[in-house]
Amino acid sequence: MSENKKVVMLGNEAIARGAYEAGVKVSAAYPGTPSTEISEYLVQYKDDLYCEWSPNEKVATEVAIGASVVGVRSMACMKHVGFNVAADPAYTVSYMGVNGGLVIVVADDPGLYSSQNEQDTRMVARAAQLPVLEPSDSAEAKDYIKVAYELSEKYDRPFVFRITTRLAHSQGLVELKDRVTIEDKEYVKDVKKTVMMPGNAKLRHVEIEKRNLELAEAAEMLSINTVEMKDTKIGVITSGIPYQYVKEALPDASVLKLGMVNPLPRKMIEDFASKVGTLYIVEELDPVIEEQVKSWGIKAIGKEIFTVQGEYSANMIRRAILKEELDIDQPAKIPGRPPILCPGCPHRSVYYVLKKLNMHAAGDIGCYTLGAVPPLSTVDTTICMGASISSLHGMEKAKGKEYIKNWVAVIGDSTFLHTGVNSLMNMMYNNATGTVMILDNSTTGMTGHQDHAATGKTLQGDATYAIDIPALCHAIGVKNVTEVNAFDIEQLEKVIKEEVAKDEVSVIITKSPCVLLSKAKKPVYIAHEDKCKKCGMCMKPGCPAMTRKPDGTIYIDDTMCTGCGLCESLCKFGAIELVKAGDR
Repeated sequence: MSENKKVVMLGNEAIARGAYEAGVKVSAAYPGTPSTEISEYLVQYKDDLYCEWSPNEKVATEVAIGASVVGVRSMACMKHVGFNVAADPAYTVSYMGVNGGLVIVVADDPGLYSSQNEQDTRMVARAAQLPVLEPSDSAEAKDYIKVAYELSEKYDRPFVFRITTRLAHSQGLVELKDRVTIEDKEYVKDVKKTVMMPGNAKLRHVEIEKRNLELAEAAEMLSINTVEMKDTKIGVITSGIPYQYVKEALPDASVLKLGMVNPLPRKMIEDFASKVGTLYIVEELDPVIEEQVKSWGIKAIGKEIFTVQGEYSANMIRRAILKEELDIDQPAKIPGRPPILCPGCPHRSVYYVLKKLNMHAAGDIGCYTLGAVPPLSTVDTTICMGASISSLHGMEKAKGKEYIKNWVAVIGDSTFLHTGVNSLMNMMYNNATGTVMILDNSTTGMTGHQDHAATGKTLQGDATYAIDIPALCHAIGVKNVTEVNAFDIEQLEKVIKEEVAKDEVSVIITKSPCVLLSKAKKPVYIAHEDKCKKCGMCMKPGCPAMTRKPDGTIYIDDTMCTGCGLCESLCKFGAIELVKAGDR
């Protein structure tokens, strides 16, 4: 890509480009929607930088910190709940400061499009005393990343770069620049700065408070904090994607647009507030800006009229501020489309067997979370990555070994390596009883089929050692480790019955690749009306390729069938037949 060329980019793609242009040399991440594509776009620049999928966000952040310590610009990327996992190193590196610039990109998810909560990263960053930049479009996403590295090195501070789903997955025009050549900073051993034992941390806390004051003063002059004075009857303080909604809803209003949302430019805000009639603060999720502004004695209207839930829109702002009634906001009367597992998903057969056995499942984060909804309805709990195993352990300690014999924990292969390993170690260490099912589909399926430590391939496409999950379980001390094909429902049922009956820890690994990994033409099945007894057994797993005709017989949509064979194994009357691809 040549300098000054303008292209349309997704927000995530623009962040990757900005990191490349800023001279980043090391990037680490764990896939999590809506942040995943940043690393997938960044890998195109692998000749100039190193990027990896780490086992989890804590490790990714520590990798980036290590690179910063020895003097290169580095980045860690994650979604908002991943920032919780990274909190341990993030809170401490705030005290340490940086050598090479360090930026932690965190993608929030207002509206819960792919997450279990709507937490606001700005709140976490404030608690960790980490400065935060927030872009409002793709062009700013690219440019602000470069600003973040400049400020990081100038003020000896790691920076949080906060985006949201809407910015990550919307497109905008971006002007490309050349990659800057950044000389590696010299590493000079300084244990008072980089070894956070209590005596050193106390001194660093004092130093960081000084740096925070310097940053707050600098925020008054930063070009990414801008004032757009128009009609002064209405003034709006906003940042990020909500800025776009404000400009659409209130084109004549005066706007103070904040590119740095922590720390805030107090003098700029006070000056702006003094020039407008009514001041509104428009920010999605928590009243982070609002609470600070009001604490300074500035009168403003915020969450009194705006929600703390979900995404905002231009129409919502018009209705709240201008009191407009908009018919366009009425939801369309369309049929609901609940999320379902893909046709041929190996998790479907696992849940079918568990439901047949009347088992409960402590669930986890991944495609298999969909086992909670009809018709499978097997998953009872979903908390966070790795929690299935730990919560099963808690249930056993609360109710005893017999109670737990109709429960299992279900967790994916990527999630097991993320935080499930620790939970399994805990079960072994504390003499637990319980059955853990690792649903190994050979990928990180939920976020779009990223590799992980057990797939044998890195983010950069290099072949590598693939973690042997059964051997890892044995190494932890689990004696009962069984691998079974997820679609062999008779063997799977037999294994589950045997393992849950034991008074010790068992691991069952259902080993069947995600059906979407293979691009090869797949065999399909057909249903014979003359043999169909209309019993509905083949419908119980809820495969979307299968429907009932008005007369009750089964029809298989050959455009959706992936040839997994689950329906055939359930039919006792020979009404479902395999048809090889290309034979019809």
